[in-house]
Amino acid sequence: MLRSSAAGCWWRPFAEVAEAAVFLIDLAPHGQHEAEALEWLSGEERARSRRFVRAGPRRRFALCRAALRAVLCHRLGCDSQQLTFGTSSHGKPFAEVDETPEPISFNVSHGRSHGLIAVAARGRLGVDIEERRARDDLEDLTDALLGPNEKREFALLRGNARTHYFFRMWTLKEALIKALGLGFSQDPAEFEVPLAVRQGARTGTFRFPSRPRAVWRVDDLGTEDFAAALALETMAQPRQSSDG
Repeated sequence: MLRSSAAGCWWRPFAEVAEAAVFLIDLAPHGQHEAEALEWLSGEERARSRRFVRAGPRRRFALCRAALRAVLCHRLGCDSQQLTFGTSSHGKPFAEVDETPEPISFNVSHGRSHGLIAVAARGRLGVDIEERRARDDLEDLTDALLGPNEKREFALLRGNARTHYFFRMWTLKEALIKALGLGFSQDPAEFEVPLAVRQGARTGTFRFPSRPRAVWRVDDLGTEDFAAALALETMAQPRQSSDG
């Protein structure tokens, strides 16, 4: 029976952020890794992988799902055959061991060449990764992504700086929306990334304007190769009174 120690090396620890661990997945074509990944998948997951017409999406699904299974099995102390996944009313998956839901939190994101897995013992979290690339529709996309202040900042940039800013904001906002767990009901243009983070800080604290009770830590995990971000729910701190 498969346990996490039996896996290949297409994923590795990438970052430790507060209570969360983040793993980087190599999604490059690799026959041995792809064969090992298939051994981790359930029958339903293998059937799902075969439904992908193109080799790239099929490979990325198998490598990401197998790495997720290995990470969760290690954390939960179970075999892959014991691990199944359920889905919340908003489509967010959760882990079950022997059909019993586990409180562990996890999230997965992937681009073409890299993927990320974030996992924590409890609490909501979200992770996103995007490979930066020039896009002809960047201006149109900013209208759907950026708030008023962010649009003004974007308008002042030129060349590669515009691409870097766009993908940085994209991953930070996507990580927050995924952590919130309400699907597409949260419009990314209706909130803005904390000013300090927009100005270059790697980490900051955030509250959704429409849901201020929850406090989120948001981290820029980007490298020279890709843009990436993690959002992690933290314990809410009481607001100071106006006369305090």
